Amino acid sequence: MLDVRLQAILEARAVRLGELDARLAEPSVGNDPRIGDYMRERGALARQAEGYARWKRLAAAVEDNRSLAGDPSADRELRDLALAEIPALEAERARLEEALTALLAGPGADPSRNVILEIRAGTGGEEAALFAGDLYRMYRHFAEARGWKLEVLSAQPTDRGGLREAVLSVQGENVFRDLRHEGGGHRVQRVPETEAQGRVHTSAATVAVLPEAEEYEVELRPEDLKIEIQTSGGPGGQSVNTTQSSVRITHLPTGLTVYMQEEKSQIKNKAKGLRVLRSRLYDLRKAEEEARRAAERRGQTGTGDRSERVRTYNFPQDRCTDHRLGRNFALADVIAGKLDRLAAELAEWGKARDIAAAGGAGEGASP
Repeated sequence: MLDVRLQAILEARAVRLGELDARLAEPSVGNDPRIGDYMRERGALARQAEGYARWKRLAAAVEDNRSLAGDPSADRELRDLALAEIPALEAERARLEEALTALLAGPGADPSRNVILEIRAGTGGEEAALFAGDLYRMYRHFAEARGWKLEVLSAQPTDRGGLREAVLSVQGENVFRDLRHEGGGHRVQRVPETEAQGRVHTSAATVAVLPEAEEYEVELRPEDLKIEIQTSGGPGGQSVNTTQSSVRITHLPTGLTVYMQEEKSQIKNKAKGLRVLRSRLYDLRKAEEEARRAAERRGQTGTGDRSERVRTYNFPQDRCTDHRLGRNFALADVIAGKLDRLAAELAEWGKARDIAAAGGAGEGASP
């Protein structure tokens, strides 16, 4: 069932929708400079209102069927039919509950979205890069177990097998739902291979999870883009260092820059770069629309410093601590990509946080 507080929020937003409809029906609204704000707010509220109305119809249908199935005076065939329909009705209601919670969480929170996953080494030098490589393998194993498709869009490996940076595309069912809360600072405590005296070192990496934007959601105007073609660098044979295939794309209005050199084809690198840029702009736009989303985005990326963390991987004590949940998980399982239980608990934590934030959020300027 929907949380009681969430139902109250949806009821209040249905009232707000009625107020907006009344204002937009007034002849003088054409002269109101806030008409664009009204239309955007109405569009968001209409989706919530339609979903909530459908949820209430499903909830009523479930109760009606239960009542009929338990009525000894009703026809036996009708009772059996009513009982048989209940599981499908409850499954549809549960799906709607998840969708409504995502809508209240804000734009871009659709649990079925694919994501752009960015991993970067933070404080700790080569050991941080090795840890970033461990995180990449952890997410790769998790994706394989879920049957997701993981594509490396960009990677900057180190000579010792670490990663300075990796940008990944993850596609599949409920990808955003299960990866959304991986964003933030990840800290590792362990004895590096290069440590002769066996001292434990602390290093860090950052993870950012961006909902992948569709082309129609973000317009990339040619005049806003500076595209530079360069010679690729790094390991990979002579062609990497001689072929003019790497692409640097700068979005002039925001200053966001994407660099791609994974493919030997300039066209493919450009296409990958535009995908990443589009998702970064989508995330930035949503952050600007909602102050809470902006705070969440800044909290995801952080500075890479050891003190900014959502999770600590403690190898000497063989435990992984998620600081938002306030509890430990088996380190060996987590680092091997067995994140199902952790992801499920974070999803519930995130749902409660989103509902609380939605309840405290304003509904925009009154007409």
